[in-house]
Amino acid sequence: MQKHPLVRPTAHRVAAAAPLAKDGGLESLEGGRKRSFGTKHISATLPFIADLKNGTTYAAWPVWSGSTTKDARFMPIPKKAAVRVYHKAVEWNRSGKLAGCHGGLIGSHVLLVLHSLIFDFLNHKTGRLDPSYSSLQRATRLCRQTIAIALARLKQLGIIHWIRRCREDRDEFGRFVLRQETNAYAILPPTQWSNFVDTDMPEPPHPTAWGACPPLPSLVEQAVSTRQAGGSVAAVVAQLEADPRDTVAAALASLGQALLFNK
Repeated sequence: MQKHPLVRPTAHRVAAAAPLAKDGGLESLEGGRKRSFGTKHISATLPFIADLKNGTTYAAWPVWSGSTTKDARFMPIPKKAAVRVYHKAVEWNRSGKLAGCHGGLIGSHVLLVLHSLIFDFLNHKTGRLDPSYSSLQRATRLCRQTIAIALARLKQLGIIHWIRRCREDRDEFGRFVLRQETNAYAILPPTQWSNFVDTDMPEPPHPTAWGACPPLPSLVEQAVSTRQAGGSVAAVVAQLEADPRDTVAAALASLGQALLFNK
């Protein structure tokens, strides 16, 4: 690895044969004179540089962009609902096939990772789901790259979603740093999956089912109820004329107007 041209040693030698101290600082010479032999490395004083000893620069903190230090909020998911999500994914996988790929529309390795998330790591009571890549590797016997591709495929299809997390910490020099934490995952319902058509959607309830609004009585029935309750003929006629599309009510309204005119 090539060294950076701007990173140079800061030791200043007064005598070529004089040995340098190992712990840094000033070294006493004969005659009471002192000399400065060196300084700490530049990376120890600049928090935005991780390491320049080998001439290579790094990011300020080795965390993914978009990582948050806030606590993730997990939503509980019943076990039956989680099992239903997995079976829906299996049915969706059987419904098609990607060109040039094997294992169905989703993929066999992708389903294996989803199975591990739901049945190995999901806490149904709290909804907590934050396994590490190493834990997924042990549970699925897949390599790290395959797991990363499977998780990206699940997120692309809308089956899962994740939030990158990190935590605040201090390094050996007492400087502020961010440490990467495991992702917080969420299992999404089939209604949020991309281009997924659920063939098992329940049929709409019958109008006579519980909760349906009962039909309103016709204008003639309303007019009869008004007359029986002691309403006048003029009130009955006005009620019959409320809906001009009802031909029977309109004919009775005309008859009532003729009776009122003859009076």
